[in-house]
Amino acid sequence: MTWEDPIVAETRALRQELMDEVGNDLGALVKYLQEREREHPERLVSLPPRKPITAATAHEKKSDE
Repeated sequence: MTWEDPIVAETRALRQELMDEVGNDLGALVKYLQEREREHPERLVSLPPRKPITAATAHEKKSDE
């Protein structure tokens, strides 16, 4: 018997519920989720963009340690 993470199980169950609601249509799911975003913009997280890590910046970061 394998161990099952309860959070993963809950997430998968909710995903299946959503897919059942939209008839397993991925396009319909996207529309549904976009509508929910419009209804509840306060629930969205918006973070400033992060500077990409390049070989030069990775080397600089290692030098700082």
